[in-house]
Amino acid sequence: MTRRLLGSYLGLVLLVLLGLEIPFGLLFARAETSRLTNGIERDAGMLAELAEERIEENDTDELPELAGEYAERTGARVIVVDSTGAVLTDSAATIPAGTDLSAQPDIATALRNRTTVGTAPDADSGVQTRYVTVPGSSGETIRGALRLGYPTDVLDGRVRDIWLTLALTGLGVLAAAALIALALARWIIRPVHALEHATTQLADGTLASPPATDVGPPELRRLATSFTHTATRLQHLLASQRAFAAEASHQLKTPLTALRIRLENFEPHLDPAVHPSLDEAIGETERLARMIQGLLSLARLEASATTPEPADLDAVIADRAATWAPFAAEHRVRITTAGRPAGLVRAVPGALEQIIDNLLANALRVSPPDTTITLATRPAPQGVELHVTDQGPGMSETERRRAFDRFWRASDSHHDGTGLGLPIVEQLTRASGGRITLEAAPSGGLDATVLLRRTHAATPPTRAPAGLPAQPRGPHPSSPPKPNGTPEHAHR
Repeated sequence: MTRRLLGSYLGLVLLVLLGLEIPFGLLFARAETSRLTNGIERDAGMLAELAEERIEENDTDELPELAGEYAERTGARVIVVDSTGAVLTDSAATIPAGTDLSAQPDIATALRNRTTVGTAPDADSGVQTRYVTVPGSSGETIRGALRLGYPTDVLDGRVRDIWLTLALTGLGVLAAAALIALALARWIIRPVHALEHATTQLADGTLASPPATDVGPPELRRLATSFTHTATRLQHLLASQRAFAAEASHQLKTPLTALRIRLENFEPHLDPAVHPSLDEAIGETERLARMIQGLLSLARLEASATTPEPADLDAVIADRAATWAPFAAEHRVRITTAGRPAGLVRAVPGALEQIIDNLLANALRVSPPDTTITLATRPAPQGVELHVTDQGPGMSETERRRAFDRFWRASDSHHDGTGLGLPIVEQLTRASGGRITLEAAPSGGLDATVLLRRTHAATPPTRAPAGLPAQPRGPHPSSPPKPNGTPEHAHR
């Protein structure tokens, strides 16, 4: 932006300079030419009168001295001819006396009592010359003619000098304008850069250095003040949300655990006929606990501003497949991997493990015995696709469209899911710069496709995202790992 401001300012100054200096230079060159021409005409008229008097008095012997003195004093060339066009004198002494010049246009015109002004190369030296040829006459009687010529190099030198002066002046003005424009651009851009830096910090989660509110134009100062106020309030709201999530997680778990224990303690004192109802009540308590945990996890995800980093997708797939394989074997379900090595992808730290865990848990719940869940990677134009495919009952097109809605479950769901698993997966995928889609698998099940961006970084991260629960690294003997507390399809 600094370069654009500087370029536009200098372009405007250059346009003004060209609009002023070019007409001035042309006007000066025209004025110098006119001044030289007027001077030559004046001197030529005076010399022609003197030469006409000498010719009238038959005293032409003084003409060489008269022409020589003037030529020596001014650097001009003087040629005088008589009424027949014969040369009487040439100050350059290159044309012999008596040479007939009446055939030359300017001499012929002067002998017809008319003055000629022009520019032409000198016949002897070839130097460009500004000349005036005037008649030497008394009334209607023409006694001769005089040609007075000045080399134009003096005039050209003056014109070159003025153009050079104008160019140097313009460069000086441009240099001064560049310094002023640079200072002005920096004065304007500095608070913009501070705002950009502060915005980046705020996007990363913490505004460590607010933009200064006392530099730059008044409009930008007011903007910086407004931004700082907004960022401070936003940070306060985010801190309040995080505090609420932490406090709610702690405060709600305790009474739910106590409620479950109390319900379980009722079992020996109740009639066996009501035990199924008691089990359902305990199950609803567990479902409520998982729902609270899922809501808190979503709140942490939305409040965090973790930046995607390089992650080794192949290593994560191998690790999670090995972790889930023993539990899947208990349900007579196989977990296989396929596809070419994917390499490094961009993902929020810890997100790949949670995405795969949620999708595997969802697939395992609906997979019949003696079926296979496949983790496959495929290259895509925009990165790498991770496919988690099961051989379960699948989903209709309407169910696939609504699967990522929070708390939405299909009417034929028969398990205790909370409807938050896939929304969490979608949130993690979006935070990593990718997207997730659900398609019908060729085998009749569901194909969950996660598109991730490639990266060429060398070291994958290992830390977990802030505010999210740590992931289990081994299978539970009686139940699968439950990332974020809700590892089920939202519709089931």
